[in-house]
Amino acid sequence: MSSENLPQSPEQQLRKPRVAVVFGGRSSEHGISVVTAGAVLRSIDRTKYDVLPIGITTDGRWALTADEPDRMAIADRRTPSVEQLAESADGGVVLSVDPANREVVYSEPGSVPKVLGEVDVVFPMLHGPYGEDGTLQGLLELSGVPYVGSGVLASAVGQDKEYMKRVFISFGLPVGPFEVIRPREWEQDPSAARKKIVDFAGEHGWPLFVKPARAGSSIGITKVDDLSGLDGAIAEAQRHDPKILVESLLRGREIECGVLDFEDGPRASVPAEIPPVTAHEFYDFEAKYIDSAAGLVPAPLTPEQTAEVQRLAVEAFDAASCEGLVRADFFLQENGEFVINEINTMPGFTPISMYPRMWQESGISYSELVDRLIQAALRRPTGLR
Repeated sequence: MSSENLPQSPEQQLRKPRVAVVFGGRSSEHGISVVTAGAVLRSIDRTKYDVLPIGITTDGRWALTADEPDRMAIADRRTPSVEQLAESADGGVVLSVDPANREVVYSEPGSVPKVLGEVDVVFPMLHGPYGEDGTLQGLLELSGVPYVGSGVLASAVGQDKEYMKRVFISFGLPVGPFEVIRPREWEQDPSAARKKIVDFAGEHGWPLFVKPARAGSSIGITKVDDLSGLDGAIAEAQRHDPKILVESLLRGREIECGVLDFEDGPRASVPAEIPPVTAHEFYDFEAKYIDSAAGLVPAPLTPEQTAEVQRLAVEAFDAASCEGLVRADFFLQENGEFVINEINTMPGFTPISMYPRMWQESGISYSELVDRLIQAALRRPTGLR
């Protein structure tokens, strides 16, 4: 039974919708997920919604956390953690997998479990594996609880950069050269796997980018200028994901574009440009979140270029069967053509993040953006759609 068909009691019809903001998680993007959730918690209209913050610790425990957004910010160049915010070191939150029961239960060892009430929608502010990749979305589908953002398939495709690119290619979208080293290849014959990368460099030239295939926030990425840096780059990528993606350097301007689901379908925001970052070799994690590298919003593009990147962003959204929101990242090459680098189905959502900044410039404030995403999730049933 889909959530759309569940009967509502008089109390449910009268009370405010309850939003569970879920954040943290087991991936290497745990800290930035907490920061993102803090910004969302700060902006949710409390006169319109009840809010339940739920943090997932780095070892996977669902914890009840304090509703204190000010404690969820970057401080002294360090990101916060769910462990710092959890109300108990061993208490756990459980979401029912019975579609007829949306109650959330909190329990601690030696205590009677406490029912925290029903949840109407989940806002999953998780980045990376074990949250943004379809795993949490699958749990919510089983539970019959609506949620913000893409479903299982689109979330999985959006997380795995190899299959994301293969989907884009099948839809005729422009994609740059890439190579994949799977875990079994590296385990069985490291020399052959390394040669595969060297041959790729021979065809497309140095430098290369070596990155985890299923990570985000620019974590674990290394720019490799020659053979001497290859083994270190592989080791760094494998710290985050046993599957490695290798990409050639695409020379050009970095352009981003947001996509948002409206009642009549997806629309694109004004695009933004990420200018060259002088203090960093490329737009890595520290440039994005610690040093707050400023993007240009809107991007200084011609009207024709703006229309083209917006068209491609919406096409990428549809190609991967996305829902809710997406940030699409492109390179505008020296020949004037756009190449899509990747999409993010749950992009960075901090106040300095490009996705909300692009929509702010497009006429939708941060708080309105949060509200639109929640309302869209409440309208959309779980299950096949």
